[in-house]
Amino acid sequence: MDANWANYVGYAASFFVVLSFMVKNIKQIRVINLIGCIAFVIYGVFSGMLWPIIIPNAILCVIQLYHLIKHD
Repeated sequence: MDANWANYVGYAASFFVVLSFMVKNIKQIRVINLIGCIAFVIYGVFSGMLWPIIIPNAILCVIQLYHLIKHD
């Protein structure tokens, strides 16, 4: 996989995580943050299995999904 592609995914992940702090609606926060966390997991995998990035973001994905499903 091209290293530049992985970097773009990492930048997108950072963008979505920061964006999630800028909205007020909790459901929108969770969805936007979930997108960012998924992108960070992809970034971590394609950047050489960066476990310190993959593990917490995978856990956050599960937490966000739990709250999105629980509150719907």
